[in-house]
Amino acid sequence: MKNCTSRARFATMSLALGAALSAHAQLQLPSQVVTATRVATPVTDVIADVSVIDRATLELAGQSSLRDVLAQQAGIQIASSGSYRSNTGLFLRGAVSSQTLVLIDGVRVGSATSGGASLENLPLERIERVEILRGAASALYGPDAVGGVIQIFTRKVSQELESGASVGMGTDGQQQAHAHVSASSGAIGYSLGISREKASGISAIANPASSNYNPDDDGFSATSADLRLSAQVNREHSLRLSMLHSDTDYQFDSTPFPNPLGLNRLTSDARGKTGLGHATLQWDAQWLAQWHSTLTAGVSNEQSLGDYFRTTDGAYGGSTQFNTNRRQTTWQNDITLGKDVLSLMLEDRNEAVDSNTAYTVTSRDVRSALASYAVNRAAWNALVVARNDDNSQFGNFSNWALSGGYGVTDALRAVASVGTSFQAPSFNQLYYPGFGNPALQPQRNRATELGLKYHLDNVTLGAVAYNNDIQGFIVPTTNVQSSLAVLRGITFSADMQAGDTRYALSYDYADPRSYSTSLASNDLRLVRVARNLLNARVTQRLGDVSVFGELRLSGDREDNNLSFSGRDILPGYTLLNMGASWKLQKNVSLLARVNNLTDAQYQLANGFSMPGRNLFVSMNWAQ
Repeated sequence: MKNCTSRARFATMSLALGAALSAHAQLQLPSQVVTATRVATPVTDVIADVSVIDRATLELAGQSSLRDVLAQQAGIQIASSGSYRSNTGLFLRGAVSSQTLVLIDGVRVGSATSGGASLENLPLERIERVEILRGAASALYGPDAVGGVIQIFTRKVSQELESGASVGMGTDGQQQAHAHVSASSGAIGYSLGISREKASGISAIANPASSNYNPDDDGFSATSADLRLSAQVNREHSLRLSMLHSDTDYQFDSTPFPNPLGLNRLTSDARGKTGLGHATLQWDAQWLAQWHSTLTAGVSNEQSLGDYFRTTDGAYGGSTQFNTNRRQTTWQNDITLGKDVLSLMLEDRNEAVDSNTAYTVTSRDVRSALASYAVNRAAWNALVVARNDDNSQFGNFSNWALSGGYGVTDALRAVASVGTSFQAPSFNQLYYPGFGNPALQPQRNRATELGLKYHLDNVTLGAVAYNNDIQGFIVPTTNVQSSLAVLRGITFSADMQAGDTRYALSYDYADPRSYSTSLASNDLRLVRVARNLLNARVTQRLGDVSVFGELRLSGDREDNNLSFSGRDILPGYTLLNMGASWKLQKNVSLLARVNNLTDAQYQLANGFSMPGRNLFVSMNWAQ
């Protein structure tokens, strides 16, 4: 009965919002996307299920983090272990964090030990746009792109002098400040920005029965800076250097192991320190009219530290260190053949672990080669991709993908794709003491999807059904290699502008499951993923004022019992955010945002808190 009521609520809301999308105006979409094919492609020709978070959307986020913005996107669910900037898990089409590849300006980031990227390290103010590619993409991007790819582009260089700054504050001790400047002079351009955020926060753990429960507030502070330099050497050659550094220090509730000071949950001050140092150098060359080449060299250093202190006198009680160093070099050549594009790529990547935990192996190399061919015709288009990855630990793996789109009418396209992916076990899965299993083998999967895309003037609609079979799936919580996991689901999306009003709506049905003959239950729903999730956003412009509302309706999710003796059900929830942006003067605006307006009490990970009603207000200046 409860499930029927929940489904009825989702259906009623979907119909109500669908009925609201009835007026006509011109909807502005991003003209091109890169992540879907590795080549800049008109959004109307993209076959894959891809979306873009633009700078205007990021500017309305206020104190919200990247994880909060991503949580509003179709196909994405978030699990947070408490407070404002704590450790975050991301599920893209039901795939866990380690199965979603995160790129910054084309170069991988993320932990080689846990396998996931620290989203709390990526400040919104330093991001130009985010592209989300849903669906298995190992043929395009190599291992780990099982659920998809999230590519983050740092702030671009402006052609004219552009500068800005903002300051803001809110409940729970929220404070924020940032400044940036960008300009070009002749062939040289630059962009520079800095930001600072902090909050006193809330208690990270919600369950008093937890062995780590401590009712104190767990705050955070974060500092970041980015720099981009560009040089147009001549008409055919250009260089670009992008650098980003971010440090986040957040509190959580835990005790160390080993525990030389005998700390308990009330006397332990636990602090997570995550940092990201990232640099990319890119050389674009137009060797011939039909031949474009891009050489990218990048490094990323991801820091993950845990420090423990005694609250009474600050005595040091121990630490953990799980750092990852990555190096990547990619040479891509795009050859235009009429309306078609042939792409050839070579890539060399190294990832190394720097930890105070003893890992049997601490580094590996992956050398890759890719060939893709994009066919573009008036009524249809297709993309064929073949890739080989030579992993120094596990040998050669070949993957392929085939996708196509057909214009049923001028506004309606049918799309389909099929392809394979693989994922090598993380260093934690292989070697972490007491948990790792060096006998684990890479997971192999085959994914298929079918969809419809509609775009005419003011209306963009999408529907896609997907199925992803993962052979040898490694269950994250138990590190057991099950026989199979199946990630299946359906996503509906709508985007429309009616005069000064814009509507956005997405609904996801996801049912990821693992199957194993070696476990007591051979049919397990994967944890922390809701079957039903609806996101809606309405933005209304009233002269110099823009008001917006965001609604999220989530069904229940399963999660591991705190005693690891079974499963708990995390109830569904309704989350409502509202806000307004007011242009006070030509260069000055005021942003006010209320998150969780109804003060809903909910959890995204069993036992961990989420912020209640909170207000954030900022003054912004731009020229």
